[in-house]
Amino acid sequence: MNRTPKFHKLLLALHRYVIFFLLIAFVITCCMALFITTMTAAMGITLTSRDITTAAKLTFANVVLLSLIVTAIDAVRHRLMVELPVKRITAAAAEMMRGNFDVRIRVPKAFDGNDAFGEIIECFNKMAGELASTETLRTDFIANVSHELKTPLAVIQNYATMLSSPASEEEKRLEYAKAITDATRRLSSLISNILKLNKLENQQIILSPETFDLGEQLSECLLGFEHIWEKKHIEIETDIADGILVTADREMMTLLWNNLLSNAFKFTPEGGCVGVSLQGENGFAVTSVRDTGCGISAQVGEHMFEKFYQGDTSHQTEGNGLGLTLVRRIIDITESEISVASELGRGTTFTVKLEMEKHATV
Repeated sequence: MNRTPKFHKLLLALHRYVIFFLLIAFVITCCMALFITTMTAAMGITLTSRDITTAAKLTFANVVLLSLIVTAIDAVRHRLMVELPVKRITAAAAEMMRGNFDVRIRVPKAFDGNDAFGEIIECFNKMAGELASTETLRTDFIANVSHELKTPLAVIQNYATMLSSPASEEEKRLEYAKAITDATRRLSSLISNILKLNKLENQQIILSPETFDLGEQLSECLLGFEHIWEKKHIEIETDIADGILVTADREMMTLLWNNLLSNAFKFTPEGGCVGVSLQGENGFAVTSVRDTGCGISAQVGEHMFEKFYQGDTSHQTEGNGLGLTLVRRIIDITESEISVASELGRGTTFTVKLEMEKHATV
């Protein structure tokens, strides 16, 4: 079974030896011929056939010896600098094919300071790290989606069972029906946001930029939450400048503002305040959405744009942890800027900067 690879290696070693033998023989022959010609011409020495035969034998022996030494050195170099790195890369690739993305290859030290295999191995390790991160995100995403789907489905199942009980009073039936409706609404919102996020991350949404009045759009989005602020008795403060025009995808920006406003109203307690402002500053339309909610800690702030992350668990039933992820993705796609200022117990302000049309009035 192993005879063929060994025979192949033997032929390869013999092939290298013959190449080095011919190369060294040619070089030494040329050098010796030049040396003898120069010496005989300069010193007037006449070499006999015996002298030439002895010199030829010594030269041949030197060629054989030097060829063996050079072949051995080249074999060691090839073994250390080619075969071992290739074996390591092949073995690591096989591990990755089996689903092990934690595999890493030790970067070999280059003898000449310019190791191409070292660069390949570094790129391989980076690729393995990215694939490991992607696999972790995929696994977490599936786990989070499963959890988020399980909760409203359990609510629907439980209340549907109680609703079907003939002993239930009419008032209880209405309560159960409302709970089922709220759960299905939350489930629908989750699926809708997952689909939107998937399209945004895979760039399946074709942007349709148009020029529009940003102040009017903000006012329309804010009015869409009128039932919430009236129910929670939230005070609304607006400072929206007129005539600020931007060129962007109108539907995308509506999704952005709705998510920021939804977040603000969700975390603002009854009797609190939500403020929306729009001003033109140095060629940019600067929009701020402010609330007087619980605020965001530094630890929560580091993760708030991650999928399904909800820093305040007391509001889990009011969202699914995808709103700010959508906001972050829209900001990236539209090449806008977003910043967050927050203080625990006093509220949070999200500020978005969009490039303003040059002919817009401020």
